[in-house]
Amino acid sequence: LLTPWELDMTIGIDNDTLRELAAQLRVDSILASTSAGSGHPTSSMSEAHLMAVLLSSHLRYEWRHTDDTRKDRLIFSKGHASPLLYAMFAAVGVIGEDELVNGFRRVGSRLQGHPTPILPWVDVATGSLGQGLPDGVGIALAGRYLEHLPYQVWVLCGDGELAEGSVWEALDKAAHYGLGNLTVIADINRLGQRGPTELGWNLGVYQDRVNAFGACAIAIDGHDIGEIDAALTAARGAAVPTVILAKTVKGAGFSDIADKEGGHGRALPEDRAERAVAELGGRRPHIVLACPEPEGSRPPPRTPGGASPNLPRYKPGDLVATREAFGAALVA
Repeated sequence: LLTPWELDMTIGIDNDTLRELAAQLRVDSILASTSAGSGHPTSSMSEAHLMAVLLSSHLRYEWRHTDDTRKDRLIFSKGHASPLLYAMFAAVGVIGEDELVNGFRRVGSRLQGHPTPILPWVDVATGSLGQGLPDGVGIALAGRYLEHLPYQVWVLCGDGELAEGSVWEALDKAAHYGLGNLTVIADINRLGQRGPTELGWNLGVYQDRVNAFGACAIAIDGHDIGEIDAALTAARGAAVPTVILAKTVKGAGFSDIADKEGGHGRALPEDRAERAVAELGGRRPHIVLACPEPEGSRPPPRTPGGASPNLPRYKPGDLVATREAFGAALVA
């Protein structure tokens, strides 16, 4: 565990502090991407309030014991918003300023353009849009039916990827299996890589689609701390998967780029980055969070071992349907 830079602050969370934390996440996202000369600062800035509230009050995690099976899972299906994810890691003190700013998107660095499991806080590699939610459904299924563990799976999606069929197939299965331990946070910022998204800010249509697949839709202002907190609170322990549809502004926090087309996937040049940081309140002593811990007593870490599976055996000439053999192997 690295010592966070500047000034350590373990804080009591109030709305003003959460707004400060959101600004800090935006500043760090800008600094990292500008230093690298590439990345997605505008995509990271739109969901900063969402992640500030989640990180401070709702994500039950063991940052020092990543083998703790009780911990919540956080999946950035919107993997190109990695500057924000890494800024969150800085906010809990597991990476420092030098790695964040000078390591992002560098050859040999663990802070790649899309998150990968080389980082102990990343469960699955993401970035090919439409894959993160299916991954989250699998993890939620394991937690609910196989491991019987209390963790919640939080999946951050962008509205651009909500045009992917795999997202809706995954949501259908999540509802079918009653995965109330799965929450989708959909960042509806209206703008994709090449212009406006299919539905823009039409949250009513998104709500109808989510409800039609058997999940619970909650529409909120994605920059309102109170609405975010209420939605995240309602999502944990729900009977069905929850999709929080958060209306946000792409590039929020810097007036030059907020809700403007043409900024997707473009790092700010140094002069504009300086103005953006100034508009966001400048660089300040870092807020370092003491986050909620997982529920229950900590189980012992998993260890490999046990008998080898009794795999089915077939000999030449056996007539066995492929699906039957595949199923028998899965059971074993």
